Amino acid sequence: MSKHKIFSWPIRVYFQDTDAGGVVYHANYLNFMERSRTEWLRTFGYSNAGMMKELGVVFVVRSLKLEYLKPALLDDLVHVTSQIKEIGRSRLNIHQTVLRGDDVLVEGEVHLVCVDVKAFKPVSVPEVLRNQWKD
Repeated sequence: MSKHKIFSWPIRVYFQDTDAGGVVYHANYLNFMERSRTEWLRTFGYSNAGMMKELGVVFVVRSLKLEYLKPALLDDLVHVTSQIKEIGRSRLNIHQTVLRGDDVLVEGEVHLVCVDVKAFKPVSVPEVLRNQWKD
């Protein structure tokens, strides 16, 4: 794994996140991961809106791969981690996990692309962020 720091964000599982059996609906893990990545980005001084306004870029999901290992349940407190795995010119690969205590519930790789907000074409990751993400 990368030497990059692991960011962790707590999320409580609410009724709206679950199916009729009280198990987190599979697509909701993507929402949990999005929240963690958004809060992780804030630790570097940028909200998504701020990055769009100040830097003229946004990160979009190009692809992802998830492995569902154990279910999260109604009222669980889970922690969703985000960690840089690899940085390219315009791409960012993030390793993410959803944990309940020490149990890994979901593990995934999310491939992001930095795009210009007007043209929606790939552009280089801004140096201001790249410098903060150096090993």
